[in-house]
Amino acid sequence: MASLDHSSTSDYSASNYNQTAAFVYSAEYTTPILSLLKTSIGERIVDFGCGTGELTLQIQEAVGASGLTVGIDYNNDMISKALMNGVKHAYMSDLQDIQILAPVLENSFDAVFSNAALHWCKQNPRGVLDGAKRLLKVGGRFVCEMGGFMNCIGVRIGLHRAVKRRGYEPDKMDPWYFPTIEEYQGLLQSAGFRVDTISLVPRLTPLLDGGLRGWLQLFARQTFLKEFSDQEVAAIIDEVVDMCEVDMKDKEGNWSLMYVRLRFLATLDA
Repeated sequence: MASLDHSSTSDYSASNYNQTAAFVYSAEYTTPILSLLKTSIGERIVDFGCGTGELTLQIQEAVGASGLTVGIDYNNDMISKALMNGVKHAYMSDLQDIQILAPVLENSFDAVFSNAALHWCKQNPRGVLDGAKRLLKVGGRFVCEMGGFMNCIGVRIGLHRAVKRRGYEPDKMDPWYFPTIEEYQGLLQSAGFRVDTISLVPRLTPLLDGGLRGWLQLFARQTFLKEFSDQEVAAIIDEVVDMCEVDMKDKEGNWSLMYVRLRFLATLDA
């Protein structure tokens, strides 16, 4: 995860994130994007939005001692946990304006990888691509999965309506960037990448710990709803949960959220 807004995703607790959003790192959901990366021994790979390092560690193991894996995230708690978990190289930086890697590392990486992070880069999505381009060798791979068009459908409109009813402009408060295929493909091409494959992948995601209420507390409290008091947030969450219950809660009381992932492989052209 990563964000230019220093008061949003940077406030996440690593333990809360891993408890409520454990699905982010689950083998079921990460195998497709890791398979697309096709890591080889000795490669040099950067993980954009490494979080607590679960996938970074898998990449680190795959490239072996002769390779190099570097994790980058804007949340200091996440970086600390990633280092504790065994990631050898992890640094805090905004993905939209990466400043922490030495110039000698520019144009030296075989791949940039990212999972569940770039939809937080709303203010400057092109900056992410410029950073990837700066780090990659010519012919290097950019492999990513992020929130795409129609991600979190239902919940997002619920938040927009609740915020608008209280006199705020939801478009300005919405922290998420969920692009269409055409939009992001154009962005990649304008940054000098050849798009090898890109798709939108619907994924019904069970919310096992805390249901929708827990999801909103984790992902919206310090981002979308950061301007509101705790009392106001509680009322907004009640409102959104009530609005979404008919579509997102089954007869056994289990909540699920419709995720739509934008997944792509792009190559840096000469």
